[in-house]
Amino acid sequence: MNYKLLTLLFLCLFSFGFINKNDDDGQVKKVNEPSLLAANNKVIVKTPAQLFFENIVENEFSLPQFDCFSKAFEGYNQLRSQGIVQKDFLTIIDFSLSSKEERLWVIDMVSKKIILRSLVAHGRNSGEEFANRFSNKAESFQSSLGFYSTGEVYHGKHGMSLRLDGLEYGINDNARNRAVVIHGADYVSEKFAIANGRLGRSLGCPAVPYAIHKQFINIIKDKSCLFIYHPSRTYLVKSKLVS
Repeated sequence: MNYKLLTLLFLCLFSFGFINKNDDDGQVKKVNEPSLLAANNKVIVKTPAQLFFENIVENEFSLPQFDCFSKAFEGYNQLRSQGIVQKDFLTIIDFSLSSKEERLWVIDMVSKKIILRSLVAHGRNSGEEFANRFSNKAESFQSSLGFYSTGEVYHGKHGMSLRLDGLEYGINDNARNRAVVIHGADYVSEKFAIANGRLGRSLGCPAVPYAIHKQFINIIKDKSCLFIYHPSRTYLVKSKLVS
C-alpha cells in the first residue's frame, strides 16, 4: 500500500472541505472569508442616550425625536451630577416641530416613563406656526433656547405659574428678569390651533393649556431640568454655564 499517496489524497480532501462550502443555492463560498466574519461578528456600541431611549416606556405617548432627546439627556446628566438640578424629571420642548403638535414631554428618569405630553406655545416674535427666531433680550417677545432649572411657584395674572432660571450664559440667563415663566393660557389648545392654523403665542413664555398647567407645574417645580430645543444651535456642553 502506498501510504504517501493516501496521505496526500487525505490532505487534499481535508483542505477542500475546510476552505470551501456550498451554500443553499449551490454556490461555493469561503467559510473563513474576512468580510463575512466582519459582518457576522460586528460589535455595535450604543451610547447611554441610545440605551435609555430604547427603554423609555411611552405609555400612550410617542417619543420625542432622538436628536432632541440625546442633547437633553446629555445636559440633564451634566446638570444632575453638578447638583444644579435635583429632581429626576426631564422636560423636553422641541421647537423644531409645528406649534399644532404636542411638542412638550415630561420624562421620569428613574422609571424611564413618559408621564406627560402637551401642546406648548412659543413667543410671538419667534415665528408663526414654527419657531425660528430666539432671543435672550428683554422686550424681544421671543423664546429662549437651552437648559433651565425650574424655580418656585407663584400666582400671577395667569393664575398658578412657575419661575424659570436660564442656565446658559448669553442664551437664556435673562429668563427670570424677562419674567419667562410657565403658565396656563387659553390660546394653547387644539381648538385654537384648528381655527387659526397655529397656536396662540406668548411674550416668550413656554405657555401650556390650562387643562394641564397645575399638574405640570406641580411635577416639575423646585429644581428639575427643562430643555428647549431647536436644531439651529448647540447646547450646554459647548455653552457657558451661569455661575
